[in-house]
Amino acid sequence: MTLPQEACDAGARPGWMGYIGVEDADTAVRKLTEAGGKVHRPPADIPGIGRFAIVADPRGAAFALFHPTGTRDESPAPPMTPGHVGWHELYAGDGPEAFAFYSGQFGWSKAEAMDMGPMGIYQLFAAGGLPIGGVMTKPPAIPQPYWGFYFTVPEINSAVERVKAGGGQILNGPMEVPGGAWIIQAMDPQGAAFALVAPPQ
Repeated sequence: MTLPQEACDAGARPGWMGYIGVEDADTAVRKLTEAGGKVHRPPADIPGIGRFAIVADPRGAAFALFHPTGTRDESPAPPMTPGHVGWHELYAGDGPEAFAFYSGQFGWSKAEAMDMGPMGIYQLFAAGGLPIGGVMTKPPAIPQPYWGFYFTVPEINSAVERVKAGGGQILNGPMEVPGGAWIIQAMDPQGAAFALVAPPQ
């Protein structure tokens, strides 16, 4: 959607927003505020679709809460399905603090933790026993905590060429990550950051 003028006036920039499924949006909002989170838009209905709220964690990383009410199939796609988000990554104000917050809100559990040297610990988190993302304390060069999303593609080098051909910019990569997957971090022509992940080649 086009950013509302009110959001632009407040300094908002183009970006991706992640939605976390909850059993009840109103209850989830109350629980979040009790834990120090902030509500940017109170719960509201999308007729025939669900109820949502726009919120942020205690350090300011924004996301949405969503409770579906429609009848569409809600079965998740198999891991690493092209065209779907294959990884969720939080550049947090404080990594351990953020993990404690999200675990308390949504029941996420710790998976593997990777020591990244001067960059600190990259803590994987799991939902339903399956690792789905990682949390780390953001480096000083990143001004604001935020969630990043890795969209799955079949192969990374051809994806790089598609990003460039479409007017996007490669910010980092391609690079291989533990487990053999390949990633890039990029920016679309309007300045929204995103990332791509491909299975081991």
